[in-house]
Amino acid sequence: MTKKQKKVRNRIIITLVMFVILLTLDKLGYFDNIPWFVQLPIYAVPYVIIGYDVVKKAAINICHGQIFDENFLMMIATFGAFGIGEYSEALAVMLFYQVGELFQSVAVGKSRQSISDMMSIAPEFANVVSGDGTVNEVDPEEVSIGDILLIRAGEKIPVDGTVVEGESFLDTAALTGESVPRRAAVGDYVISGCINGEGILKIRAEKAYEDSTVARILELVENASNKKSRMENFITRFARYYTPVVTIGAVLLAIIPPIVGNMAFADSIKRACIFLIVSCPCALVISVPLGFFGGIGASSKIGVLVKGSNFLEAAAAVKTIVFDKTGTLTKGEFKVTEIIPAKDGNFDQNELLRIAAAGESMSNHPIAKSVLAAFYEKAGEGTAFDGLNESETREIAGRGIRTVYNGKELLVGNTRLLEDNNIAYDVVEQIGTIVYVALDSKYLGAIIISDVIKEGTKEAVSLMKKAGVKKAVMLTGDRRAAAEYVAKEIGIDEVHAELLPADKVSRVENLLSSSDNSNNKLAFVGDGINDAPVLMRADVGIAMGSLGSDAAIEAADIVIMDDDIKKISSVVKIARKTLRIVKENIVFALAVKLIILVLGALGLTTMWLAVFGDVGVAVIAILNSMRALKAD
Repeated sequence: MTKKQKKVRNRIIITLVMFVILLTLDKLGYFDNIPWFVQLPIYAVPYVIIGYDVVKKAAINICHGQIFDENFLMMIATFGAFGIGEYSEALAVMLFYQVGELFQSVAVGKSRQSISDMMSIAPEFANVVSGDGTVNEVDPEEVSIGDILLIRAGEKIPVDGTVVEGESFLDTAALTGESVPRRAAVGDYVISGCINGEGILKIRAEKAYEDSTVARILELVENASNKKSRMENFITRFARYYTPVVTIGAVLLAIIPPIVGNMAFADSIKRACIFLIVSCPCALVISVPLGFFGGIGASSKIGVLVKGSNFLEAAAAVKTIVFDKTGTLTKGEFKVTEIIPAKDGNFDQNELLRIAAAGESMSNHPIAKSVLAAFYEKAGEGTAFDGLNESETREIAGRGIRTVYNGKELLVGNTRLLEDNNIAYDVVEQIGTIVYVALDSKYLGAIIISDVIKEGTKEAVSLMKKAGVKKAVMLTGDRRAAAEYVAKEIGIDEVHAELLPADKVSRVENLLSSSDNSNNKLAFVGDGINDAPVLMRADVGIAMGSLGSDAAIEAADIVIMDDDIKKISSVVKIARKTLRIVKENIVFALAVKLIILVLGALGLTTMWLAVFGDVGVAVIAILNSMRALKAD
């Protein structure tokens, strides 16, 4: 409990003791012959102890023109009860209202805890190693790209970087939800927010603090609560009109029956007070956002960051999941597996690889890097490409590279690149990504590059379907044969291959428009910078947070911190459980309140039942909401 919560708890205990004593004396008849002007101040003492802050808030809100809220309802109801001599009931209403408020405050605190744990990943300092070997402790925001940082055992990594010295194991639990430490050695890329184990590491800063993983996560977490679901917005609007309506109804209930009938004002006012107490919208206003907050907290426990309750609500309705292939379903670790010179060519495998590597040397594409890696493995790291005109090199989106090599036009890419330039080629049927090479309008041969399917991908797709996803779709710029092979291996239902980056958006548009139900949402899962437009267009964008591009993480609605796509099914289940809990709370609260309101208006209920209709319902709804915190 916080210090404030402990103070409220102590006030409740003091008031409860006084209430029990007063109620006992009342039931034993000690107050029977005591006049009201003596009883009123006796009951007013515990009332002020427990309810002074409620009355104060109501008065302040009235001064600011915000009349109709739960504080106003409680104040008017208890004042009315005092006015008709129901002193015990007035005190009980305020006492149990505060019990409910304390319960609610503690519940909200617990639901925030999972997200607060993630907030604790922020590093407090960074140890910068200067040129002479001295170590200076600075603020993480003062670290510059290229600085060498010393990470001692138990310290947090302040910015994203590359290990240049040492070996250790990193605790990534706060970021990824994984309890097993990850090994970090020279050359490994490490992300900020992880805690170093027993070893000592030196890392080279690759990003400034504001661009590092930890800073981006903290910003996303801080903004998550601002993005409300449709259900939360509905409850907010509902309470805005509901409270004034029931207040007016209570006034009419207090005035009309004595005027048009024979009812005593004391009885009508008592009914009006019951009406006001029951009408307090606490159960709805608190339990609905609390449920969504619990769902977001449950997601963060498993290393998934949901950027707002609106995205959690949308995830609950996902029926179609669309995947980018490379880096999402496959590792994106391309390797040259075969080199096939043209049948009528004069180039052997080594020469074909050298020419292809020259063409790919200016590209950062994973396929280009794999060709270069294969060449350097044979020729030696850093081998120069004589005859390459770098100024003439141009990368053509969705096709490949066009450059000039030894004064001749060199094309390295897919079949469309060769077809656009009217170059005949030998069709290669092998599974994998095929890189075709042509020099001076003549086909030289092809290089086969294979990607590896990620471990657990087939299981992940199966789990998603068990969670209620109806269709799994894959979009890729790769050859159809390679794409269909991957799809068959992991259980993808629909494949769209050989797509340009812009084609992915149009395919998603088509899938969205073909849905026969607006409540069936579409999610897109990707990791690259070229996935950002599709992530934004989908109903729910899901990005890989560990190795995904900054643009993809910014554009996504949900970020999987450790790139484990099996967690997608977990998020869908958490989202559906959260929505189910929220709906249960709404139906339960409205049904109970409506029944007690009708009974109260007919004079068939008591103040005690009214307290249950307010505090009891709120407590039950809050307890139900807390179930959302548990990730199934």
